[in-house]
Amino acid sequence: MATGADSPLYLGLDFSTQQLKVVAIDGDLGVVHQDRVHFDSELPEFRTQGGVHIHEDKLTVTSPVLMWVKALDLLLDRMKSARLDFSRVKALSGSGQQHGSVFWKKGAAGALAHLDPAQHLYRQLQDSFSVQDSPVWMDSSSSQQCQDLQEAAGGAVRLAEITGSRAYERFTGNQISKLRQTRAEQFQDTERISLVSSFAASLFLGAYAAIDYSDGSGMNLLDIRSRNWSQICLEASAPNLDRLLGAPLPSTSVLGPVSSYFVRRYGFSESCRVVAFTGDNPASLAGMRLHQGDVAVSLGTSDTVFLWLQEPRPALEGHVFCNPVDLQAYMALLCFKNGSLTRERIRNQSSAGSWTVFSEALRATPLGNHGNIGFYFDTMEITPLAVGVHRFDSNDCEVSRWSPEVEVRALVEGQFLSRRLHAERLGYSIMSGTRVLATGGASANNQILQVLSDVFNAPVYTMDLSDSACLGSAYRALHGLVAESGASFLDVVKNAPEPQLVCTPHPTAQQVYGQMLKRFARLEDRVLQRTRT
Repeated sequence: MATGADSPLYLGLDFSTQQLKVVAIDGDLGVVHQDRVHFDSELPEFRTQGGVHIHEDKLTVTSPVLMWVKALDLLLDRMKSARLDFSRVKALSGSGQQHGSVFWKKGAAGALAHLDPAQHLYRQLQDSFSVQDSPVWMDSSSSQQCQDLQEAAGGAVRLAEITGSRAYERFTGNQISKLRQTRAEQFQDTERISLVSSFAASLFLGAYAAIDYSDGSGMNLLDIRSRNWSQICLEASAPNLDRLLGAPLPSTSVLGPVSSYFVRRYGFSESCRVVAFTGDNPASLAGMRLHQGDVAVSLGTSDTVFLWLQEPRPALEGHVFCNPVDLQAYMALLCFKNGSLTRERIRNQSSAGSWTVFSEALRATPLGNHGNIGFYFDTMEITPLAVGVHRFDSNDCEVSRWSPEVEVRALVEGQFLSRRLHAERLGYSIMSGTRVLATGGASANNQILQVLSDVFNAPVYTMDLSDSACLGSAYRALHGLVAESGASFLDVVKNAPEPQLVCTPHPTAQQVYGQMLKRFARLEDRVLQRTRT
């Protein structure tokens, strides 16, 4: 394989909420270049906070689409100044924040196809969007459209069976429906609707890029089994919507060569290929290199669980997407709002603000915590939709307080029992060879990870991953070139650094938590009933 100055490069970009990031890897999967543009500080003229505009109703949240275009200009100019040799780039791919949408104005295809390499993209595409303020994932202003869609589909459960999720306000189908109803003139002036991911791919392609299966799964429009648009969902959202969206394609697809604009302005090779862009969550799955049966748990402000599934069971909670690296598989995503901030509150109250004392409490208490089970929802939880702190003793009687040590273990066991319960409801099952990949701030605490290992009855590994979506996009660019020949994604990235084994489950873990999980599910139903009343 060529090395050094002759080695081919593969670019991964991530159009995230707050910044645009890029990573370049060589053929040995080594990172050779990284950069980013922070929207608020480096593009202050757009007046965003956290990369978005929160409107007066507090429900509508948008981002300026031209900000993303200008950020790409700035990023590529910066890479050129750093003397990155674009002619070595054999393929590029990328990701975008999921659920954001871009509305191209009639005539925009012509502008994309005839870009002048003497000018920045921003100047040439200023009049190419019928909607200047793109709805993003934080938007929650389409509740009525969600109700309408679920009714048309035959209910929330039926919609989840078709699209992988019940109706969510931020999902693109509901945003399209709202825009058609409230901004009819702009909708009529639209010739193509992209996701943030396919919009970004379109810039590099010089033509409208297809929406990929995986990111398309986050729209409440794609039938995740047939991998075509659901006619029921299309008709409920807007007339002739399939023409505005274009046909979806596999996430591994090579869309075509990079636009001549980038060849002439930046020195890209004419043979450089654009591989379909996808959503940031699917790209993170690629960056973490999950295997079949694996589960990844990101322990941050919110806890996020990523699953590789062969046969999903879509439910009212969580999301099932088409897998971005395996056409026959699926991925699931679960988000839990009460993560590290709740752990920090219990640390402060029960462990004198010390993680060392917190860890000692976990070490000093037995698996199963003498039958005590706790639910800690400081704010309204997403999965499940519940709020409040609820403590149950071994007889399922609610109690008001515990000793500090019992409190600490009840919190951590309860959080991980919840992660496992809801993962299994989406079709996940622990099997021989299952690994738990832990990332995020709390993954530095080995005692927390030991509880995670015990509850899931699987070994826990940690990964030193920053910008997993960006890195996953670079991996996908490399894979896209060989996917049609049958090469698997995991074979292509097999030489990437391996995750590190941190802990293995206690011999009694399966017996303890197998029984405890059944009680936990019953008690969660009681908590949910109380929240509803």
